[in-house]
Amino acid sequence: MKKNLKIALINHGCAKNLVDSELMLGMLADEGFKITLNDEDADIVIVNTCSFIHDAEKESVRSILDVVDSGKKLIITGCLPQKHKQELKNAIPEAVAMIGTTDLKEIVSAVKEAAKDEPEYFCKIAKEPVYIYPEDVQRQQITVGSSSYIKIADGCNYKCGYCVIPQLRGPYKSRPIEKIVEEAKALGEKGVSEIVLIAQDTTGYGIDIYKKPSLAKLLKELNKIDSINWIRVMYTYPSMFDDELIDAFASCEKVVKYVDIPLQHSHPEMLKAMKRPVMDYRGFLKKLREKIPEITIRTTFIVGYPGETQEMFDDLYDFVKEARFDKMGAFEFSKEKNTYAYSLENQIPARIKKQRRNKLMKLQQKISKEINESFINKEIPCIIEAVSEDGAVIARGYRDAPEVDGVVYIETDDILVPGDIETVKITGCDEYDLYGVV
Repeated sequence: MKKNLKIALINHGCAKNLVDSELMLGMLADEGFKITLNDEDADIVIVNTCSFIHDAEKESVRSILDVVDSGKKLIITGCLPQKHKQELKNAIPEAVAMIGTTDLKEIVSAVKEAAKDEPEYFCKIAKEPVYIYPEDVQRQQITVGSSSYIKIADGCNYKCGYCVIPQLRGPYKSRPIEKIVEEAKALGEKGVSEIVLIAQDTTGYGIDIYKKPSLAKLLKELNKIDSINWIRVMYTYPSMFDDELIDAFASCEKVVKYVDIPLQHSHPEMLKAMKRPVMDYRGFLKKLREKIPEITIRTTFIVGYPGETQEMFDDLYDFVKEARFDKMGAFEFSKEKNTYAYSLENQIPARIKKQRRNKLMKLQQKISKEINESFINKEIPCIIEAVSEDGAVIARGYRDAPEVDGVVYIETDDILVPGDIETVKITGCDEYDLYGVV
């Protein structure tokens, strides 16, 4: 086995996948393997795949085929092999190894096998996945900047009608509070200003190990860390967002006043069909805005779920118009095998799904522009993301999560440092981004 071979990793999918990729690279670095960020320069390429929706699968497959065409040794990890184990092996016989979503520690053995002159096919994919975070591993971060993700849990106990995640990731598994705090402190000492908490559902944090939802308690502990400036929470669940959690958001000064809460639809019959909680969303949003001053609310919706009538879509459209979300994404329903919705009758034609999504996003663009315009001539705290050689500065306000929301373009003669938080006066905007000066 040759340890001087160079190994690259191509990551697809969400931030949760990114953390898994960084953990695998950390394990390989600990074993003495050489890591490169340039897959063209690598001898072995790992493709960590996403399989949440069909478009994500296609993107992962494109990367896999590119590696095959390059002639490099290929290892496929993550959701795609977990979902399509045998079909993927038949379709991509060139892969020297496949590893499932919860078998991260097998990456070292897979690479050792791949490093041989004549490797044997290596496959480790749990039939019933259970994700256990490898606490003894130091992540090898692919992207080091002003913010960093911390995975506080993985897996999911919900059975939403459209979602394949519980089958790919297994039951909900939380990490201990002390381990998360330890990781956050280490990131802060490295110069990370903002930590972003992620899980399939962050509001369920602790329910398995502490026997009750414990995100509020975790936030209070993280709020004590001197070296961290901002704490952001993603992927919350509406029915789990209780008064204790609302109070923690309001009272912890380092927790940015930003709530990411995928609601998926507004019509009660549609929510029932999706196997989502049916609750008073209008009342819930009103409470959030009253209890957490200057709160930014981000959500996502699915259009074209089987059985969605024009009346149901109109209800959603009117709800978005009334709720005026600060940030919103809309997705066309994607028919996924082994989900409840896959075999439902009244599937919506692709043309109708596209029309509905476009109509909803056009409305949201208008709302987003109007909200952004309300910040002109105001001053907001922004975290500096990048400074180019010509002095152009890109930042993010507290209202924007990394990678999914907008940015703030800054004009200044001052020398700004990535990771610092500066007060920026907003001078202009478009639908998604702001422009300002320091």
